Amino acid sequence: MFSPKYTITDKLLANIRKIDQLTMQLNNRRFPNIVMAEFQKLARAVSAYASTSIEGNPLPLTEVKMIIKSRPLHIRDTEREVLNYNKVLLKLDKHTDFSLDLILNIQKQVTEGLISENDSGRFRNRPVVVNDPRSGKIAYIPPNETDVPKLMKDLINYIDINESKTDPFILAGIFHKQCVIIHPFMDGNGRTTRLVTKVLLAKMKLDTFNLFSFENYYNQNVTKYFQIVGEYGDYYELADQIDFTKWLEYFTDGLIDELLRVESLLPQTNLLPHLQQIMDFVAENGRIADRDYAKLTARARSTRALDFKKLILLGFLTRMSRGKATYYVLG
Repeated sequence: MFSPKYTITDKLLANIRKIDQLTMQLNNRRFPNIVMAEFQKLARAVSAYASTSIEGNPLPLTEVKMIIKSRPLHIRDTEREVLNYNKVLLKLDKHTDFSLDLILNIQKQVTEGLISENDSGRFRNRPVVVNDPRSGKIAYIPPNETDVPKLMKDLINYIDINESKTDPFILAGIFHKQCVIIHPFMDGNGRTTRLVTKVLLAKMKLDTFNLFSFENYYNQNVTKYFQIVGEYGDYYELADQIDFTKWLEYFTDGLIDELLRVESLLPQTNLLPHLQQIMDFVAENGRIADRDYAKLTARARSTRALDFKKLILLGFLTRMSRGKATYYVLG
């Protein structure tokens, strides 16, 4: 049974508190739909660029954006890596399920057209080694292929059992490192792990998932990322000694860095008090009609109609029904 070792250090606790604060601030802010759509598109491009760059893809961000915008007729492998990653991100926008099938499916999509079909969407069926990128020598020997299915099931069971007991950011971090350690696939391990980690963050707490590109933090110092997320030696000699503490501190550092980046990029949209009253009412009740708004303000009926129109134009509200039955919901 998988039982990771880690310590809740002062730094880790402070990081979690900071993430909670930043997440709450971002989740409480609303923006026009057109603004959100643009930032979601940018986040996907940054994620696709950073995650494939970590694995050695040489394409710069500017080219990645162009590839995603207008798919090339003749696709090179480097371009396919980017397109595959972006395709998965699009599908995961509203996907918060977490299962073994999800992990296998993500790896299949990530590696589509890049590796043998026998290795795509399946756990590896032969041994692998991880080489040190600097020396080229063997740095890590993952577990035997025969142990991979059980190790992955144990990891998923651990996440499921502890979902209501352990902070979600700690669980997401534990999954990330342990999946890298198991190295369950012949190819696509890093990309798959990072995508599934995003699913876990969205499922458990981080509602800013669509704006989030935490892969960007790792890409800023790939060597450090590999040193902290990975291990050196033979899995069977290391398994009982691995301490996740340093990685969890680094992992939460990355979440803070990305949350601050997203916060700095998002426009400051401050609504006038009477418009904010409308939004607060909808947030609490799910909808608002003119008769509800009339109880909140002394504004004339024609002015109230203009207020609703403005919020619709900004993308905050959507009008439902017509005439006397008209009401408004979040855009």
